[in-house]
Amino acid sequence: MGTDWCGVAMSPLAGGYSGETFTVGTGDDCVVLRIYRREPERALVDASLLRLMRGLLEVPDVIEVRPATADSPALLVTERLDGVPLDTVLREPPRRLDWETLGLELGRVLGTLSGVPFLESGFFTNARLTVSSGGLPHDLPEWAAFHRETSRLAGWPERDWQALSELADGAQDLLDADAARGPARTVLVHGDFNPKNILVDPREAVVTGLVDWEFAHAGSVHTDFGNFTRFERDDRLVEPLVDGFVNAAPGHIRGPFDHGRAIDLWALIELAGRTPPNPVCELASRLLLEQARTGRLSAWPWKDRRVDPMVAEHVS
Repeated sequence: MGTDWCGVAMSPLAGGYSGETFTVGTGDDCVVLRIYRREPERALVDASLLRLMRGLLEVPDVIEVRPATADSPALLVTERLDGVPLDTVLREPPRRLDWETLGLELGRVLGTLSGVPFLESGFFTNARLTVSSGGLPHDLPEWAAFHRETSRLAGWPERDWQALSELADGAQDLLDADAARGPARTVLVHGDFNPKNILVDPREAVVTGLVDWEFAHAGSVHTDFGNFTRFERDDRLVEPLVDGFVNAAPGHIRGPFDHGRAIDLWALIELAGRTPPNPVCELASRLLLEQARTGRLSAWPWKDRRVDPMVAEHVS
């Protein structure tokens, strides 16, 4: 604890891109404070999303939200939810963890998100959750070519870039063929649906919280599933997750594995090309290279069926 807020001690929490996140206080009076320095308007968006999903999903109650002023950054104060981050549970699973129930629970969460519709895809721009048009990329080959010119992936050999281009073409063909069957539903996407942002009770194998909504947007029903299974392929968890997702989602979910990995290729290319790189970027680069060289979106370069972005040995 090296700082305070209104005279109360603060402790930093891991995670968060747009802001800085802290716990404030102790015991039953503990709350979560997020400060938005990079994207101040996002405080109002996140508060609206939490209010929208309150009662539908396990999300924290909004206590206070303040827009940015000339003297202070925007901030959001919420309750602190009980539970253990799922990545901590998966790192050292309890002996009696009920994998099937936990997977079904995760599928329920995905299904609930996919039941919140929007008329068009894009990013939220204000507290009314207005969707900006044209904010999301729509052509995978163009996206890959753009990153060849602007990211650290420019150092890839020509043959690997050709392989990535062919992979992107195939993924785009899959998505286009699906769109030709009928208009795809546009839904609420959490945007960072991975184990570090999911709180669980490992004894009961239930989800107790979904946090960090800063990448939430209106988009594909497959986006969050692709995000979760990017580095998580353990069948004990993923198979019941698919069952829970398909059963809970309104309408028909077509080929969640294929479509999820095709949709996730956008994020994977961006992650792999970031500078300076971090452990997640290194993992993304290795996975993307394996997919490109094999020509398979399902390719997996590691022995384990899951990799932990916070464990350095997976990068080697």
